[in-house]
This record gives sequence, structure tokens and C-alpha cells, in this order.
Amino acid sequence: MTEICGTVNGQTAKVGIVAAKFNSLVTTKLVNGALLELKKYEVVPQNITTIWVPGALELARVIKQLTASGQVDGIIALGAVVRGETSHYELVCRETAVGLADISLHGPIPVMFGVLTTDNMDQAINRAGGKSGNKGADCASGLLEMLSVERQIKAL
Repeated sequence: MTEICGTVNGQTAKVGIVAAKFNSLVTTKLVNGALLELKKYEVVPQNITTIWVPGALELARVIKQLTASGQVDGIIALGAVVRGETSHYELVCRETAVGLADISLHGPIPVMFGVLTTDNMDQAINRAGGKSGNKGADCASGLLEMLSVERQIKAL
């Protein structure tokens, strides 16, 4: 019987971080959390590429281009969509999630979904290093684990 379980080791990993500038109070904290987690698992700074895009809807387009470039082994998508007074929130959340899921499912490398979708700014801040942890850090360790799982599957 074969069992595959990922490990978290970033010594050779090349990681892309694509983050939305919109709600930068939150997204900057998410990026910093991801960077600290990658450092913790020994990803060398030269192997990390961080790209900033205007908002969450722009994440998928740039991530699709980055996956095709062959320059990274995996990508962390970070953003913060906070509910407002219009239906724009539902549209942005849905289309961002669908776009990123499609790229991760059909693309050559894993894409971790670190886009916060919250009812208010306090919830977003709590998930970006507050009492609920840091989703950016969670995505960083999750990506390294996915890279390990995929390497093991290729070696079968």
C-alpha cells in the first residue's frame, strides 16, 4: 500500500505571491505572513516573486500568466474582499474564486486561495494576523505541502 503525505520544506521551492492592492491594510499583512512562513521553511528570498495587482478580480489574469511562465513551482493568491452596501461583493467573490479555481485545477502548478471574503474590515484584519491567525501564512505552508504531494505523485 502506498500512502502519500506532504511535508513542508521549501529549500528548493520557487514561489509566486500575487496580491491585490485593494484593501492594502489587510493584503500587506497577508503578504508579510506568507513571507515569514516561507522564510520559516527555508525558501530563499531569491526564489520568491511578489506581484501586486489592483484588485481581487485581476488576480486570475496575472496568475494565469505566471503559471505559464515556468518561473515558479506554485503560487499564493492573496486578496481581501469586504462586503459593502452593494451586490458588487458577491460578484467579485464569485468570479475571483471561479477564476482561481479554474487555473489551479487546469494549470500546471498549484494555486493556493488566500482571498479573504468577509462581512467587515474587523473580520478581515482578524484573518490577516489577528486573533484568527494569518491566511497568508496558512497558504504558504499549504503550498509547500502541495508541492511535496505533487512531487511524490510524479515519482510513483
